[in-house]
Amino acid sequence: MKLVQEFKTFAMKGNVVDMAVGIIIGAAFGKIITSLVNDVIMPPIGLLVGGIDFSGLAIDLGRGVVIKYGMFINTVIDFTIVAFAIFMMIKALNSLKKKEEASPAPPTASKEEVVLLTQIRDLLKK
Repeated sequence: MKLVQEFKTFAMKGNVVDMAVGIIIGAAFGKIITSLVNDVIMPPIGLLVGGIDFSGLAIDLGRGVVIKYGMFINTVIDFTIVAFAIFMMIKALNSLKKKEEASPAPPTASKEEVVLLTQIRDLLKK
């Protein structure tokens, strides 16, 4: 029974729960980026390069051993485009965040603070 209690304590720590939420949101964000790349960015790029597909490039070494270097080239290109898309999205999010931080709301004084400041002002005038 003690083992179950220890596991429950471990699993419910803030760091573990935060990490789980981060992984789930990261997976969902990955789907958004994949859709952005495949459905929005790749079609115009494919049009620009004339629909070049490297996936068919390979070296046959015999006995069923094939080095598919074309698939590797496609994967590297896909990674580069995905990484750039993520960079641009994070950059846009950071610029929005900086705008929010740049214009903080003016501090509001409570009624007690106003009374206290008025008393200090009056004392300084004397």
